[in-house]
Amino acid sequence: MFAIMARRRWWYLLSLALLLPGVIALLTGGLRPGIDFTGGTLIHLRFEQPASQAAILSAAADAGFANATVQLTDDGALLRVRPLELDEKDALTAAVFERAGAGEELSVSTIGPVVGAELTRAAAIAVVLASALILLYVTWAFRRMERPAVLGLAAIGALLHDALFLVGLFALLGHAAGVQVDALFVTAVLTVIGFSVNDTIVVFDRIRENRQRHLRLAEPQRPTFEQTVNFSVNQSLTRSLNTSLTALVVLFALIMLGGPTIRLFVTALAAGFLIGTYSSIFAAASMLVSWDQGDPARVWRRLRQRVRPTE
Repeated sequence: MFAIMARRRWWYLLSLALLLPGVIALLTGGLRPGIDFTGGTLIHLRFEQPASQAAILSAAADAGFANATVQLTDDGALLRVRPLELDEKDALTAAVFERAGAGEELSVSTIGPVVGAELTRAAAIAVVLASALILLYVTWAFRRMERPAVLGLAAIGALLHDALFLVGLFALLGHAAGVQVDALFVTAVLTVIGFSVNDTIVVFDRIRENRQRHLRLAEPQRPTFEQTVNFSVNQSLTRSLNTSLTALVVLFALIMLGGPTIRLFVTALAAGFLIGTYSSIFAAASMLVSWDQGDPARVWRRLRQRVRPTE
């Protein structure tokens, strides 16, 4: 059995190493909003012969519009790009017809952002409300354990840990590779949050079962809370890894074989599932043990001693 909880300080350092670059990227420029946030130009094209989505996207990228999106229709395709001037639009359509096949432009329109400031604010409020409801639910569901509210706070901590990692990762990709976020990215973040909460509660449920069984033992044979958590995490390890690996196999297949329009979405899901599995097993459970062992108070006392002026 692995001594996972005995090395909880290493997991905190690992979490810090995973989160810090993304936080720095968020503070030094943040995410690069895509067309769904900023609006743009919608061009309806019709081709003489059926054109592939990949050919249209490749032509748009070569013309300088790497973040264009394409939706195939019965009579052609809808090409969505950033706001264009007339000469830019003409150059883009000429490049597409040259690469993807001859055709004609049916219509051009300016569209507003799909994901506006109001929707973004509403999503943030929804996450806050969901966190409060998660805290209440976990506190009630685990009410027979010691300090059930701490389990709820740990679940929320793992949730925020995973969301911050994913947002920071795409902020880094935006700095390094010009990756922009769109409405699908918002969907990916919300999906990862749901996965994180589900996996964390499964681990906590195993801790509850073992803790109730251990408390019925005589005092000399009764494991400590840290030992119970460590035993439970080791029991959950195989199940959590198998579940994540099964999902990741499908996601990696979609990354390799799926279309370019969903590649970043699937990549976000894969990264979120990986960090969600890690946080449920290592971060959330470590928070429980740290609270039981009084680690926050001990760290606070040490910090006060270091900053206290010498007399």
